[in-house]
Amino acid sequence: MDKILKGILKYRKTYRTEMVEQFKQVADRPEPKAVFFTCMDSRMLPTRFTQTDVGDMFIVRNAGNLVPHSKLYGIDSATTEPAALELGCIVNNVKHMVVCGHSDCKAMNLLYSFKKGIETNMRTLERSPLKAWLHRHGSISLTKFERLEVHGFQQPLTFPMEGPFRQFVAYIDPDNKFSLTDKLSQLNTLQQLQHIASYSFIQSAINSGRVHLHALWFDIYTGDIYVFSRKQKRFVEISEETSDYLLDEIREYFV
Repeated sequence: MDKILKGILKYRKTYRTEMVEQFKQVADRPEPKAVFFTCMDSRMLPTRFTQTDVGDMFIVRNAGNLVPHSKLYGIDSATTEPAALELGCIVNNVKHMVVCGHSDCKAMNLLYSFKKGIETNMRTLERSPLKAWLHRHGSISLTKFERLEVHGFQQPLTFPMEGPFRQFVAYIDPDNKFSLTDKLSQLNTLQQLQHIASYSFIQSAINSGRVHLHALWFDIYTGDIYVFSRKQKRFVEISEETSDYLLDEIREYFV
């Protein structure tokens, strides 16, 4: 708490006045551009690496940047993530839904350990909210990962639920640049797009062109950020050399 309190004092002397002015500007007519799902990892600072300001994004964070599938939704099992989708898409007419995973994700490292089956017995899950969360909402990512691993990550995956005309094919790190757990993290990031699209109100918005789904992936060791390219069927680094191409692709795809 010492660091937090001292940080607040610094904020009062430096950024407070500027932020209050920004709050005033968006108070009556906020126009957020995206709902941004990412991990709660303390190394992930999305407003910094996207250079966004007050009022630009709704940010939802949890362990593993997971979005529960609609089939797991119920009155007695409601979670923040679908509520955030409704708040963004329906209440505020936000157009872009973004899921951002990252390298060395501790949640994905733990999910990867489930391959051995030791961590997923009922007694363990009852004692660990984190393991229960990952088992319930991340198991499908692990299942697909194991299928890819058998084939050396050279075969593609098809994600079919992003609308009848929006399914996409993905290769997960076919050049073998990243670790196994980072491969799982990338696959898991794409899987959440499928989960988001499983909600009927999102599906309707996708089909009418009101909502678009995107996947980003952040390499915490290099600071590089990747976006999933539907044309190249893989994550592509965002750089001065690729940005024009990637923006053209996004505009073309989401016309």
